[in-house]
Amino acid sequence: MTTPYLDRASVVLFSGGRGGASIARGLLRVPDLGLSVVINGYDNGQSTGALRRYLPGMLGPSDFRKNLLLHLHGDDPRQAALRGVLDHRLPARATRQDLHDLVDGLARSRVYGMLPPHTRAAVVRDLRVMTGMLDGRPGLDLGDCALGNLVFAGAYLRLGRDFNAAIRSCTETFESPARLVNVTGGENAFLVALKKDGRLLADEADIVAPQDPVAISDLFLLDRPITPRRRAVLETLPDEHRRRALARGGAEVSLNPEARDAIVRADLIVYGPGTPHSSLLPSYLTPGIADAIAAGRATAKVFVVNVRDDHDVQGLDARALVDRTLRYLGDPRNERRMVTHVLCHRAGPVRTEGAEGAEGSGELGDCGDGAGARWITADLEDPRRPGVHSGTRTVAALARIVGETSLLGAG
Repeated sequence: MTTPYLDRASVVLFSGGRGGASIARGLLRVPDLGLSVVINGYDNGQSTGALRRYLPGMLGPSDFRKNLLLHLHGDDPRQAALRGVLDHRLPARATRQDLHDLVDGLARSRVYGMLPPHTRAAVVRDLRVMTGMLDGRPGLDLGDCALGNLVFAGAYLRLGRDFNAAIRSCTETFESPARLVNVTGGENAFLVALKKDGRLLADEADIVAPQDPVAISDLFLLDRPITPRRRAVLETLPDEHRRRALARGGAEVSLNPEARDAIVRADLIVYGPGTPHSSLLPSYLTPGIADAIAAGRATAKVFVVNVRDDHDVQGLDARALVDRTLRYLGDPRNERRMVTHVLCHRAGPVRTEGAEGAEGSGELGDCGDGAGARWITADLEDPRRPGVHSGTRTVAALARIVGETSLLGAG
């Protein structure tokens, strides 16, 4: 892959858990490229939701845990052990004793024996913080809980309940070459949505679940989860009153200085693919983020359209999602150039069959302007995984966009 305009570049990728993973992996293969993956912590599903309820004030660690897997490959025994720890799921009826036994096995190298010694020591340290908490205050359902999430939780407790410090600690523990950055200062918040017909989606888990054809119209960040009782009250209100009531309960969040620093210094900003209403759009609601983007040096700010739609985009096409991104960034007419290009998949001839990184159609197709941005098409799909971006193809397209933008700027 030839990426002369990205070599030694600084790139910010707005992402969720897995939607932008193939693009992130492609970027990490570019020589000397510095990658910052900016993520929000509003995940509230299943075992993550149980963990957040058990530790009030903690954001959801799942999407950060998933991004720690970006650089790890199962064919390397050492990396396979790192993956194993992050993705290990406790049994459905796991007890505190089961967790104690697993931690003891890790400490004695009986489990995941190829773990690097420093990683093993750090994982055991943080898991023992978590088991100590559980011994003193039972109540967390450990069934199907990801061990990596418990490592995050232990780091969070050890570091004075500082979520962003826990991210930095786990990034170091698992040797991530990407800089993982929470978009906010770590303030706790809960994601809620309304559909166009006024119906309430009471948490992040509802938002990512299969949807009917009515589009999601509004997102809110609340300072506390919606209880069944409050939900019942909200659902009795007229639509506009419900919207106002949710707006009044807004959480006060701030832009993480690490995120601002990464954005301002970036040569390329990528609004990655994924589940828009949980993974991406909520990040753009962060106060100050648009000012950071506008103040930065990036001349290419590229919105990458999903190859395949997620559940939460019923009734919304790519142009509507770009418009919504601009609205949440406070720039509905794109007067501040929050988005300069929109990159869409277009099936095309493939030069080389086989590998994930096979070159697709070498040229970018120009679809003209829309929402104040240049719309570009290219063959971006992974031939072995339909519906998923090829990291190599997408990064090559991004490099060409950066190159063309640089040449226009120079001219």
